[in-house]
Amino acid sequence: MQAPSIGGVMLPRGKGEVIRLSRGASLTDFAEKINANPASLVQVMFNLGEMVTATQSVSDETLQLLGDEMNYTVQIVSPEEEDRELLESFDIEFGENEGGEEELVSRPPVVTVMGHVDHGKTRLLDAIRKTNVIEGEAGGITQHIGAYQVSIDVNDEERRITFIDTPGHEAFTAMRARGAKSTDIAILVVAANDGVMPQTIEALNHAKAADVPIVVAVNKIDVEGADPTKVRGQLTEFGLVAEEYGGDTMFVDISARQGTNIESLLEAVVLTADAALDLRANPRQDAQGIAIEAHLDRGRGAVATVLVQRGTLRVGDTMVVGDAHGRVRAMLDDSGRTLAEAGPSTPVLVQGLTNVPGAGDNFLVVSDDRTARQIAEKRAARERNAAFAKRTRRVSLETLDTVLKAGEVQQLNLIIKGDASGSVEALESSLLQLDVGDGVDLRVLHRGVGAVTETDIDLASGSDAIVIGFNVRAEGRATQAAEREGVDVRYYSVIYQAIEEIEAALKGLLKPEFEEVELGTAEIREVFRSSKLGNIAGVLIRSGEVRRNTKARLVRDGKVVAENLTIEGLRRFKDDVTEIREGFEGGINLGNFNDIKVDDVIATYEMREKPRV
Repeated sequence: MQAPSIGGVMLPRGKGEVIRLSRGASLTDFAEKINANPASLVQVMFNLGEMVTATQSVSDETLQLLGDEMNYTVQIVSPEEEDRELLESFDIEFGENEGGEEELVSRPPVVTVMGHVDHGKTRLLDAIRKTNVIEGEAGGITQHIGAYQVSIDVNDEERRITFIDTPGHEAFTAMRARGAKSTDIAILVVAANDGVMPQTIEALNHAKAADVPIVVAVNKIDVEGADPTKVRGQLTEFGLVAEEYGGDTMFVDISARQGTNIESLLEAVVLTADAALDLRANPRQDAQGIAIEAHLDRGRGAVATVLVQRGTLRVGDTMVVGDAHGRVRAMLDDSGRTLAEAGPSTPVLVQGLTNVPGAGDNFLVVSDDRTARQIAEKRAARERNAAFAKRTRRVSLETLDTVLKAGEVQQLNLIIKGDASGSVEALESSLLQLDVGDGVDLRVLHRGVGAVTETDIDLASGSDAIVIGFNVRAEGRATQAAEREGVDVRYYSVIYQAIEEIEAALKGLLKPEFEEVELGTAEIREVFRSSKLGNIAGVLIRSGEVRRNTKARLVRDGKVVAENLTIEGLRRFKDDVTEIREGFEGGINLGNFNDIKVDDVIATYEMREKPRV
């Protein structure tokens, strides 16, 4: 029996079967699933108006389009599912089997501090760990993701709390989005003098979406105009009802500057954890967890701050962190002390990785170096395919000529280098979310950790890209290479400044938009005949002003009878003038257009460039 024809191509047609494909799969991957020739699928996509090669990573939408055309149900495997399937192929379980009830022990709660800018998040963290983290931070903004532990006595028992120090709720959400449940409790900081602000609500929504308990720290109670009661009332509207009002949310009035009630806040965190959560983990299994931050250290190579979520991490263990792997050469705690092992909810700085992983990447300990390398390589290949698919511009046959014409589609290419993977990821995420219209596209060609190198400059030169250095500078001969090649290298230490400048650059690439602005209207009172100039309208300016050489339209009985006219002549009595204002009379000549009558209205206007907001 002959296979049915799809768009003129002979292919086996499906019957609604489900095909599971990973992000960034190619037509070759699709063809293998249905036992077809990849070249035939290329032809099908061409008939559908898509130009795709057989080995090119394509977007989820393209795979769905092909599946619909061939009567297959395409199911895109999520990153978490892909990772689970990858680990299952190595007989590794991640984050599922904690062992028996008798093997579980209590672990410290993991806490993230969130809230509006300038409400005292960094100063609160400073007060908690008794070190000044504001010094050295540009603009008082926390740029890196770190983690540390503190101790508090609750009911004569020493309890530990792990704090994750993030640059804001964007990083918090990005880590959540990766499926890494890193935070147990969120502390929402609200200034008693300001009350609930836009970013407070945003942070609250992030915490609710993550389904974590919230403890509210009402800060700046020592400032003039502080009103903690008002804050409680405002947050009631958003579903956070204080315990004293009959709710279940603990509110603590604090002053981070003076160190007031800090211990009460820590105690509230412990009590909330005990009441709302069952925080236990198995310390006897191989360690698993999440990378909080990672960067390239000049003396120690690639280092990563990891949070152990279950099991115990030991020096000498072979670990995989995202697409990086290596043997743990040394571990340091938040005070810089060397550790031999780290149990559940313990943050440690790990040395010995082959490259810098991403913030939010999962880590796990495996049996040998070979397994670690294979898992890391497969993860890297998967991420690379997904990235290629994301960057692919969808080009249809109808728009191909338009796209290829210079200037029709404009693109700003970027290369981002930073001192830490969390900063680079947060910056890239923020830039890709910029919305400046359809006419301009932003593309991140490369991102990495470390100084700007000659290789970065070569890539930028070949692709007309701008290099962004975030808390890093150019090294070696990269500066001379940039000057020689004319590559624009921009350095930033504050994330918001980088975002604003790139947004301005994108808007500068946009073609200007014009809007019509009415200048004035003139009512024709009399029509004069001139053998030299044709008909001249004797007018009274009813509104605004009429200027020479501006555009005009003629309105008769409320209807436009002529468009795109020009005020070619403008006279007052015997003098030529450039403008006549409201309430004055004058003469108007519309050039070759002579169909004018008494009581007609001449409306003048000009096209002005519309400012982009």
